[in-house]
Amino acid sequence: MLRSIATSTRRFATTNASAEKVWQVYLSGEIHSDWREVIAKGVESKQLPVQLVSPNTSHEDSDDCGAIILGMEEKRTNWDKIGAGMNNIRTKNLIEESDIVVVRFGEKYRQWNAAFDAGYAAALGKSIITLHPPSISHMLKEVNANASVVCEDTEQVVDTLAYVIRGELPTPRDGDEFIPIADRLGAGNPNP
Repeated sequence: MLRSIATSTRRFATTNASAEKVWQVYLSGEIHSDWREVIAKGVESKQLPVQLVSPNTSHEDSDDCGAIILGMEEKRTNWDKIGAGMNNIRTKNLIEESDIVVVRFGEKYRQWNAAFDAGYAAALGKSIITLHPPSISHMLKEVNANASVVCEDTEQVVDTLAYVIRGELPTPRDGDEFIPIADRLGAGNPNP
């Protein structure tokens, strides 16, 4: 069940769905799990006006694209450089065109590309959502400091997108333990 921050927002989203902006969301990060597909299913189930884009997620194609297209190189450094240059064209353009950049970090692999993408997105002033397990929060503190939202799982990413785009809130994650801020601290600004 979804809650809306404003009834008018929900009404607008429902009655003017065809007029909604389509948000481009770039999914950067590790390629060894199905996190992109999970976010895609969540976006689809909530019928969010989102176009998901990402780098080439085939590790082999990403490594070999330059050599396949331009010819093999004798040295690994040259092989990597031409492939990285081709991948860079896609990455830079898609990040530049995106409204939101989601950057996924996992525990198993060092994702230098994801960290670079986060830095590039930050330099462009893009809205960044990081996604990673809490156990690696410390090593990502600078990246997280530049993120608007830090998520621990894909469901939080999808719920963040639903809130940002349509103002829709899910059932509180804390369940019956959730207490609205006005109930906890009082309504309005305590320091007028």
